[in-house]
Amino acid sequence: MDLVPPDEQFKASFLDAVREAQATGSGLGDTLSFDVTDMERDFPAFLAHLRRFEPGHALPEGFVHSEPLWLVDGSTYLGRASIRHTLNARLREFGGHIGYEVRPGARRQGHATRILAGSLRRARELGIESALVTCDADNTGSRRTIEKNGGVLEGQFVVPDHPKPILRFWVPTPT
Repeated sequence: MDLVPPDEQFKASFLDAVREAQATGSGLGDTLSFDVTDMERDFPAFLAHLRRFEPGHALPEGFVHSEPLWLVDGSTYLGRASIRHTLNARLREFGGHIGYEVRPGARRQGHATRILAGSLRRARELGIESALVTCDADNTGSRRTIEKNGGVLEGQFVVPDHPKPILRFWVPTPT
């Protein structure tokens, strides 16, 4: 399994994952708002959309540079990560350096732990010594994933515009 930049070679599996997520009402980033037919028709445009905050691109006000990575096994898309290179005030409160999720049909198989571990290695390459990772307080699976990767709980917080309390963890990046 590899953590790689989004690529056209994973199109079929990624679109299957989006359909799966939309059918269950489950995340996969902001794909719930995308029309799968449009994504299928112009996948390169969708990939460009995913990569719009990478270094080298102009940032809209309030955004930071970040990079998307996909966990794949051969040609099969399993999940994703977003690694934010710096924190602004909003990300310090909610979101942190790393966000991740696994497609619904691949959950409870250790993929989230792999995604976070690989993301932490990449964060270290970016000079981040301790990464902020957040999750909803009631998301025990994500909490366990963060703790398996060495996360130290900062505390539980209520964040404006988010319906649930969140937990904030600081996770050392591997040297």
